[in-house]
Amino acid sequence: MSASPAPWWQQAVVYQIYPRSFLDTNGDGVGDLEGIRRKLDHLEWLGVDAIWLSPFFKSPMKDFGYDVADYCDVDPLFGNMDDFDRLLNDAHSRGIKVMIDWVPNHSSDQHPWFQESKASRDNAKADWYIWHDADPDDPTRPPNNWRCAFTNGPAWDWCDERQQWYLHLFLPEQPDLNWRNPEVVEAMHGTLRFWLDNGVDGFRMDVIHGILKQPGFPDMPEGSDAHFTPEVRYDIEGTIDAVRDLRRLLDSYPGDRAMVGEVYILSTERVAEFYGQNDALHMAFNFPPLYAPWNAEKWRKRIDRVVEELDPKDAWPTWVLSNHDNPRHRTRYGSEARARAAAVLLLTLRGTPFLYAGEELGLEDAVIPSDRVVDPGGRDGCRAPIPWTSESDHGWGQDDNWLPWPANADTHNAEVARHDDGSVLHLYQRILAARRGSAALRLGSFEYLDAPEGVLAYVRASGDDRRLVLVNFTDDEIACEVADSWRVEVSSVRGPDGAGYEGTLGANEAVILHP
Repeated sequence: MSASPAPWWQQAVVYQIYPRSFLDTNGDGVGDLEGIRRKLDHLEWLGVDAIWLSPFFKSPMKDFGYDVADYCDVDPLFGNMDDFDRLLNDAHSRGIKVMIDWVPNHSSDQHPWFQESKASRDNAKADWYIWHDADPDDPTRPPNNWRCAFTNGPAWDWCDERQQWYLHLFLPEQPDLNWRNPEVVEAMHGTLRFWLDNGVDGFRMDVIHGILKQPGFPDMPEGSDAHFTPEVRYDIEGTIDAVRDLRRLLDSYPGDRAMVGEVYILSTERVAEFYGQNDALHMAFNFPPLYAPWNAEKWRKRIDRVVEELDPKDAWPTWVLSNHDNPRHRTRYGSEARARAAAVLLLTLRGTPFLYAGEELGLEDAVIPSDRVVDPGGRDGCRAPIPWTSESDHGWGQDDNWLPWPANADTHNAEVARHDDGSVLHLYQRILAARRGSAALRLGSFEYLDAPEGVLAYVRASGDDRRLVLVNFTDDEIACEVADSWRVEVSSVRGPDGAGYEGTLGANEAVILHP
């Protein structure tokens, strides 16, 4: 009896789109859903299998869509539901899956649920958010010492209407939902059903590890960090049970609907818990590589942690170099050569890789003048608009958009890159084609080979299909001999010449070799 085929999300390369920054089509300087639809040809040519859309829901935009005022509608800034349906249908017609963001930990303070909840202590939604009485001895003191993201101020704000504190792990305009209330759970499940019924293929689940807090809301020990000691702030076991319920919901739909969790805990061992026994998250983001320097030994440790912690649980890894919350890896690594080699590394490791829009163009972060800063978390640089053409408006219709252009947009844009076989764009396209044509690269085993200091060498294998990957993390040419005869399928610095591998890696060169 033949084995069941692997689900699509294990074989896919997922491309993250930050809608505000992809392409504007209505002249307001902000990207929209129609702009994404118009660039599906680019994504189909590139060879990605799925797209993940950051939030496009109705929102006051205090946190640029992660403060949701209506989970089941499109903000007019991005279009409407008809625009989403056209995008979804056109993506599906090209064989591209569509995942969307889902923000379960908190809503906007403008959401009707919170507006009702804050009105009194005895209304129908009074217990839909996390409220806490004031200390009678010191009413001005927050209930505990928790700090919120972005401002690092108290994670509690006072509500005059209720004469109580409410919890917000992020901005005060993002109150935390009470996931211990079954009505909240059912309502949030209902938002998932809405999009599943509309045909989406899965969800990226924002801050999923934080939805249930520890009973009693204990103080964080002095000097501790919830990213490293999450059990102090969060009810991990309760949250995993809640995620199992989400998994059952997704599994009740056909088509291998998938969820990847933003489990922002910097311990691979703890993140592995959120896979359950293959009955919770399908995937969880692997964040430590975002902070790993361009160093072979550091990267080997990152890979080893994934192998040691995920493989015993039969948990499927993910890999990411850039996203909307972190500096682009081209900026972090300091050179295009390193960024190109990193692309080979990312797309040949065992697991599902996530690309961030603009990675394939070799984009760096934009330099944001002080008078153009808009994000409370300081993440504007990596969110700069994508340049599509060489004109001053770069295909957007106007020169001045919601953020300035990234560095070198005149040369690092899709139009120039498409006409240059040696561009970063063509490199990504070649790697993705190699991956798509190789069961070994998509699903095969992973095994290290001995290599000189500063080089990572590994074999991916599936049956008779084998690929050898060599990554030189140094700024020097290195002799790296390999057994048997191999040919170069992809090189990060050379064109697709199919030449035999001659035993030497250039500075910061990565290669995919086939027999």
